[in-house]
Amino acid sequence: MKSKLIKVHPQDNVAIALTDLWQGDSINFEGEDVIILSDVKAKHKITMVDLEPESKIYMYGVLVGKATETIKKGDVLTVDNVKHQASTTTGRTETVSYTAPDISKWKDRTFLGYHREDGQVGTANTWLFFPLVFCENRNVELLKDVFEKELSFHKSSKQRKLLRNLISGNNIELSEEEPEEEDAIFDNIEVRFITHQGGCGGIRQDSVSLAKLLAGYVNNPNVAGATVLSLGCQNLQIDIFQKAMDTINPDLKKPILIYEQQQEGTIDDMLNKIIRESFDGIKKANEIQRKPAPLSKLKLGLECGGSDGFSGISANPSLGYASDLLSALGGSPILSEFPELCGVEQELVNRCVDDEKAKRFLELMRAYEDAAEASGSGFDMNPSPGNIKDGLITDAMKSAGAAKKGGTSPIQDILDYGEYVTKPGLNLLCTPGNDVESTTAMVGSGANVVVFTTGLGTPTGNPIAPVIKVASNSILAGRMPDIIDIDTGAVIKGEKTIEEMGEEILEYIIAVASGETIAKADQNNQNDFIPWKRGVSL
Repeated sequence: MKSKLIKVHPQDNVAIALTDLWQGDSINFEGEDVIILSDVKAKHKITMVDLEPESKIYMYGVLVGKATETIKKGDVLTVDNVKHQASTTTGRTETVSYTAPDISKWKDRTFLGYHREDGQVGTANTWLFFPLVFCENRNVELLKDVFEKELSFHKSSKQRKLLRNLISGNNIELSEEEPEEEDAIFDNIEVRFITHQGGCGGIRQDSVSLAKLLAGYVNNPNVAGATVLSLGCQNLQIDIFQKAMDTINPDLKKPILIYEQQQEGTIDDMLNKIIRESFDGIKKANEIQRKPAPLSKLKLGLECGGSDGFSGISANPSLGYASDLLSALGGSPILSEFPELCGVEQELVNRCVDDEKAKRFLELMRAYEDAAEASGSGFDMNPSPGNIKDGLITDAMKSAGAAKKGGTSPIQDILDYGEYVTKPGLNLLCTPGNDVESTTAMVGSGANVVVFTTGLGTPTGNPIAPVIKVASNSILAGRMPDIIDIDTGAVIKGEKTIEEMGEEILEYIIAVASGETIAKADQNNQNDFIPWKRGVSL
């Protein structure tokens, strides 16, 4: 490690500890000696100047908080002496100049994907089962049990083998050997299942929103076809779902099988019909083969969760560089989590390609924050206990690092929740900061692969899109190797540049998109799906 401290931006008045520091340590930083006044854990921040109460604190070149008491140079920032504060934004103040990265080594590269009739290309080939209403969850679970057991899509886990041994009276330790694996009936199709708690109750707008999300999943190029279960009397009627599909893609040619229980008769009769007809669709979908596709066909979800004080200086900017490369290649990165863009609105507004996009971004941000405040909360309450413990003590501080996932390229489009990505280049999508809700939404807007940065570790995956996990530090990568795909700790240690790490991430994306590498979340069969319920419950 070349230094014990790092300042992200020349205008910052705080620095990040790259290693644990101890009271009394003297560190030469930027040509002057800094005396550490309190023990400081790695990832936390110390002030580089004396701060009086109400003094503004800058990091990443933006306002991230204010001092609530006197903080001497060399002392640590905490939730007790710092409060959230962010700059206000009213509109574009300048047009940001941008120089695209060199893509000469990538422009002729391809990935092996599943070509759909509408021109989209999938990184996976999935037949998807889901309900329009929670009343059908049990039937979806029954179908899941039948299809997964008979088609042998997932091998028996070590834990299942352990329980089997315990039942038979053999109390033995888990073996490190791979568990038994049955041969799959099909080798070119996955069958996945979604359940949820929506579709009825709540307000009608929630059902319309859910319909858009589910329609986006059907339209996602990773889906070859779908089986949809409806009860019949719920808020989310079949015609609402079909209208949502027509809005996204009026010429959709995928097989979509829809069943309404209240019109089908007995459960057995309905399930038998579903199994017969779905199996026929799955067999046909299995015939689709991977073929080369340009990298412009990639729609990349940019996600972070379980963030730490290193996320904004290693994993996120590295992913941001990969995002810039993909944008320059004609691909479509998607940056979401609007509560985690609080404080960096001005930079994002100035990067919008026109005033209309800038205006819509601010309208969505303000409407979201107003709704949060009306419920007695606010964006300032976004950092989780884990974030705070690992150095992210204000929402603006967290946001400034989180936004780095979006790189520096121009913002081509602004989308509300449930809207589908249609433009190449960086897109902003209004979603919550919740990891799974945000990932769920980006895939519903067309992401065919997701890269998920984390500093604390999170197992999140998705039913239809591969989710690649990127660790901000090598300690995490070593402690949780079963969920981490890429380690950006070399950036913290000064062994690799952001650009070098970003190129490695793009290479890994191509390998996963081609089916050559299986992301850890898929290896673990981690299929999370949580819709965003924006309204109250009635």
